[in-house]
Amino acid sequence: MIEFLFELIGEIIIQFIAEAAAEAGMHSLSDARSYKANPWLAGVGYALFGAIAGGITFWLLPDHLVRNEVLRKVNLLVTPLAAGGLMCLMGAWRARRGDTLLRIDRFAYGYVFALSLALVRFVFAQ
Repeated sequence: MIEFLFELIGEIIIQFIAEAAAEAGMHSLSDARSYKANPWLAGVGYALFGAIAGGITFWLLPDHLVRNEVLRKVNLLVTPLAAGGLMCLMGAWRARRGDTLLRIDRFAYGYVFALSLALVRFVFAQ
């Protein structure tokens, strides 16, 4: 049971770190952008960034952290929800501070990013 919790928390931490790094990069570029992208196009962009982040995490950690096949599938559903929720909480925190919000600070975009990251790891990790 402790091993499962460690594996699940490890996956969540990997996705959260990748999303936080992406958010930091997006915030550093946000002042330079003066246009508003189409929400669907932005969603595809976040999915692409998530897939790239998944490839990078696969390169760094080529093995699954969750060993059980059934738990791996549950993890594929639960972890992106948790990561999207954490990004939503970060967005609320940024809003309270008066910072500018990006799309990844919303649940849907954070979820899309985390889901594409998780799918790449699910398919390619050993």
